[in-house]
Amino acid sequence: MTSPRPDVERRTAGPVDSFGRTIDYLRISVTDRCNLRCVYCMPLSAPDLAEHEGILTATEIESVVRSAVDVGFRKFRLTGGEPTVRRDIVDICQRISAISGVDDLAMTTNAVRMPELAQPLADAGLRRVNVHVDSLSALALPRIMRRGDLNRILAGIAACEAAGLTPIKLNVVVVKGMNDEEVADLAALTLERPWHVRFIELMPLGSSEEARISVVRYVSNVVTRERIEERLGALEPVATTNASDESQNLRVPGAPGVIGLISPVSRPYCGSCNRMRLTADGRFHLCLLRDDDLDVRAALRSEAPATERDQRVREILLRAVTGKPTGHRLEAGLHTRGRRMHQIGG
Repeated sequence: MTSPRPDVERRTAGPVDSFGRTIDYLRISVTDRCNLRCVYCMPLSAPDLAEHEGILTATEIESVVRSAVDVGFRKFRLTGGEPTVRRDIVDICQRISAISGVDDLAMTTNAVRMPELAQPLADAGLRRVNVHVDSLSALALPRIMRRGDLNRILAGIAACEAAGLTPIKLNVVVVKGMNDEEVADLAALTLERPWHVRFIELMPLGSSEEARISVVRYVSNVVTRERIEERLGALEPVATTNASDESQNLRVPGAPGVIGLISPVSRPYCGSCNRMRLTADGRFHLCLLRDDDLDVRAALRSEAPATERDQRVREILLRAVTGKPTGHRLEAGLHTRGRRMHQIGG
């Protein structure tokens, strides 16, 4: 596959991988740092963190996005760690949103810093947010989202709504013995609000305590749906025009909100995956649950002229797309071991 010229028409369709999937969605981890320490994601002390100089700069991230747009990527999401801990996060949003061909720019956040950042980010071109919140109990939430403050997160959600970063999507990771008995309460938020409340199965990543927790505290979304329907009644499917949506979308009849089930273990969606991931230290991570990746930071920091660097970035990205595996191998007991969740971005 040849690289496009720098002056290519930016409406080129996304590149197609070896399994016929169009890959046009880039999830960009802007940092591996976080102001929380969720039990299944990041150790409470001494986390593995990249050296500051190893993290891609705002200019380098912008260069990758320009190259991605050149080959047909249209959708971008900023992740972490926690993306809002970067002091230049507003600048990063401004740079990306200004690129012709970027159709959508979203962010996944814990919303702790959103009371002060939601409006500046919206003004910079951010369109939507997914907010991670695992409990509605001020006492229970810190057991899972260590250092988490429910009131602060709720204030952040309100700020996002006020700034127009909608529809609000809440990401709930279901953990046995910690919040699995609360799923119906969380789903009930959709009865009054036009929110998307999405329940995510635990996934084993890394080789430490977080990976063990993801196995021993795993709850299938089959069980989660049963618990929700026991309380709220039968759910009806919500039609979608996005064939690559990882969420099985449902609704209580007549409710304004949507209940989503993201089930990478019990109901894998690898066949419709359209995602590529860029890690904070500059590697294209080919599959969330596998260790395959390709270095792009070296190309970004080479001494070659800018046009040659950009061409090299495009070539590496297209190699990453071509090399994207057909799916994870959880059924064979294989999963990502080289990186924890906070080092990939979800």
